Amino acid sequence: MDFSYLFFLSSGLFLGWSLGANDAANIFGTAVGTKMVRFNTAAVIASIFIILGAVFGGAGTTETLDTLGSVNTLPGAFMVALAAAVTIYWMSRTGVSVSTSQAIVGSIIGWNCYCGESTNFSVFGKIFATWVFCPLLAAGTAVLLYFLLHMLIRRTRMHLLRQDSYVRAGLIVMGALCAYALGANNIANIMGVFVESAPFHDFSFNDTVYLTRIQILFLLGGMAVAVGIVTYSHKVVSTVGNSLLKMTPLAALTVVMAQAVVLFLFSSQGLQNFLHSHSLPAFPLVPVSSTQAVIGAILGIGLLKGGRGLNWGITGRIVVGWVVTPLIALVVCFVSLFFLENVFNQVVYRPELMDL
Repeated sequence: MDFSYLFFLSSGLFLGWSLGANDAANIFGTAVGTKMVRFNTAAVIASIFIILGAVFGGAGTTETLDTLGSVNTLPGAFMVALAAAVTIYWMSRTGVSVSTSQAIVGSIIGWNCYCGESTNFSVFGKIFATWVFCPLLAAGTAVLLYFLLHMLIRRTRMHLLRQDSYVRAGLIVMGALCAYALGANNIANIMGVFVESAPFHDFSFNDTVYLTRIQILFLLGGMAVAVGIVTYSHKVVSTVGNSLLKMTPLAALTVVMAQAVVLFLFSSQGLQNFLHSHSLPAFPLVPVSSTQAVIGAILGIGLLKGGRGLNWGITGRIVVGWVVTPLIALVVCFVSLFFLENVFNQVVYRPELMDL
């Protein structure tokens, strides 16, 4: 293998690490914040299932980012991923949970602007619509699930101790499902720009294990996310789990369930094919923000309770982060491409490949 590829791929791995550091809070932040699950347990479960989701469910959303802007050189892909990673890392250090999807989209548009390529605004419109619709959908889903769970508890007259054990088990199971959905939906943000240039070959072992070259690429990305979860996610987990809204364990379970539903809707090829086969409208396969999903769900529960207990200061910081993240990534990518091309003499764009 060309080891220069591994060097350029390092920015994608850094972006994966940054996603793990930032987005683990979206999976188990509420569970850890309510002290229903220990951080170490949450980190291990999230790491395993994010890798599984990335490898076996990550193909659907990758094509969408490729049509937004087809980064056609390895140095260009390196800088697109690095600009998004630096943006996410800087925001993570402030303790604000931001959107990796927004960062990579901003970086790709920055590449388009630098290279003089037009951005596919039809695709961007779909992605931008999810930035608005995703937190609203998560809020509505959380409210509905909250009512259904309360109704179930009232009808079964469940003892408090048994209720507590069921909620803890539910948080672990739904956290695992959320981790799988996060890996499937967001691996395109990490490794999508490297798909065209990936030098790997399909791998099979004893006729029982078979991985395509893209799945191998996604496996590396998923492992980078896992390292980010284990090593650097605790601060953002604390922000989402404790600071935004003090929640009961049942509310925490509701938030995780709502997030899992939203991520699944936007990443499942099987669901999309099923709905299309029955002439029903389907959700587009686009990388959505797990951050926006979980924050939307928390806000939905908070507003259901009259807004009491919501930390509007932190909410405002998070919303501002959503607005500035793609803009920062765009600017960082644009400026960095200039230095990469003019100082380090790297080819960041091949116009002749755009017509093929």
